[in-house]
Amino acid sequence: MAPVSIKTVLISESVDPRCKALLQQNGIRVTEKQQMTKDELIAEIKDYDGLVVRSATKVTADVINAASNLKIIGRAGTGVDNVDVDAATKRGIIVMNTPSGNTISAAELTCALLMSLSRNVPQAAMSMKQGNWDRKKFMGAELYGKVLGIVGLGRIGKEVASRMQSFEMRTIGYDPITPPEVSASWGVEQMQLEQLWPQCDYITVHTPLMPSTVGLLNDESFAKCKKGVKVVNCARGGIIDEDALLRALESGQCGGAGLDVFVEEPPKNRPLVNHPNVISCPHLGASTKEAQARCGEDIALQIVDMVKGKKLVGAVNAQVLASTFSQESHLLIKLGEAIGAVLQSCSSSNKPFSQVKITTQGDGMKSSAGYMTSSVLVGLLKSESGCCPNLINVLSLAKESGIEVNQAHCASDEAADGVCKVEVVANGCSFKATGAVHGGVPVLLELSNSVFRQPVRLTGNLLFFKAPASPKLLTSVAGVLATEGVEIESFSTPSDRSGDLWYCVGVSSLLRDLGALKSSVKESAQLTI
Repeated sequence: MAPVSIKTVLISESVDPRCKALLQQNGIRVTEKQQMTKDELIAEIKDYDGLVVRSATKVTADVINAASNLKIIGRAGTGVDNVDVDAATKRGIIVMNTPSGNTISAAELTCALLMSLSRNVPQAAMSMKQGNWDRKKFMGAELYGKVLGIVGLGRIGKEVASRMQSFEMRTIGYDPITPPEVSASWGVEQMQLEQLWPQCDYITVHTPLMPSTVGLLNDESFAKCKKGVKVVNCARGGIIDEDALLRALESGQCGGAGLDVFVEEPPKNRPLVNHPNVISCPHLGASTKEAQARCGEDIALQIVDMVKGKKLVGAVNAQVLASTFSQESHLLIKLGEAIGAVLQSCSSSNKPFSQVKITTQGDGMKSSAGYMTSSVLVGLLKSESGCCPNLINVLSLAKESGIEVNQAHCASDEAADGVCKVEVVANGCSFKATGAVHGGVPVLLELSNSVFRQPVRLTGNLLFFKAPASPKLLTSVAGVLATEGVEIESFSTPSDRSGDLWYCVGVSSLLRDLGALKSSVKESAQLTI
């Protein structure tokens, strides 16, 4: 991917000083402004290319839409619940987090809560401070031999498993993404939730908050658990239904809960927080010196690496960019955008587009299929009114425009290896183009069944026209161009000599009015690449 220009960054919360220092060392101007209101942030954000936040700043659609220059939102921590990712994606803004920055800290707090639940440590400590000495009241239970259910087997779930196995707990889990053989290699037996609930003495959740995980532990799932099961949530408030948890605590179905996160923070559900079997913390999962230093440093390094075109780490809405950091990918992106621009220009009288099919061909193009599709769409949609497409937002823009996008890859043959074929349908008419990269330059090989004798270099001012083959065609077109003060720099003809064919002329400047060619050609289009 071509380096993204980030010259100014706003840090809206308290982040480790290394973050600011690293950004400044790499030529990025940094402003720190904390505790801004929504209106203050909206007024401020328009001046910046990047925004770095933790969890308190709410980056809503209103904030994003006010950020005319914003290219990246960096979350110094895991999760992006406080960022409207959909709104950012529509604006073509990268949303990035630090997926591993607080892994150890969150895992250690989870383990601390599990141990505290088993031995009533916080309650006993508070009783001692009140002058009591009540050993019987705080009778606990060993973790040894107990079953721990881990829902969500990503980085944090894995670290929790390895630590609790040290207590000789049996660890079972559920994760729809991590393969069972992978989790088995670090001692976690995977199973469906219906099988997991009844076996657990303790349950800890480590999933993102999304529609499928809201209320994952509810009245129905608690009813399937062992009586007295203990639960921990250091992930996101809402994964455990708070009202259902309180009912389970009051009935004894749940024997205790360790909560670091809540639906509302600070929590308004005081009966839950005040329950004697609940150990609660004010969202301390990432609140260690090490995690804050790591997250602040990581987000700065990730931004710098992206700006320098080295790599992309932690992007939650721009996976298509991950494989665009080689020189070859830069050329292929230019090729895709150029092919899209040519087809947009040649089909301009037939819009709107209804279908686009992109086919990559050859082993060398297999890994590029994703970003080739996006780059072609960028070229197609770039000149649309009010449309600012880039590789991040173009698929959603195409969907909003009602364009059906199809992507395919096929093996190479001797005649066509390393090529990109595009077909667009606009107003019932089909337009096709085939291109490749030759000698480090994007070239057009074919346009709507007209195969060019020599590949057309997709650079500079290009004039395309469709006309029947005729010995007088070049003379006629050249005369029109000369009259308009336009010089011919190159002329590409199709290899076929029958029927209506597409030609391409490289010109010194674009014509003021394509109507000047009307008497010589059937169709014409021009563009600058």
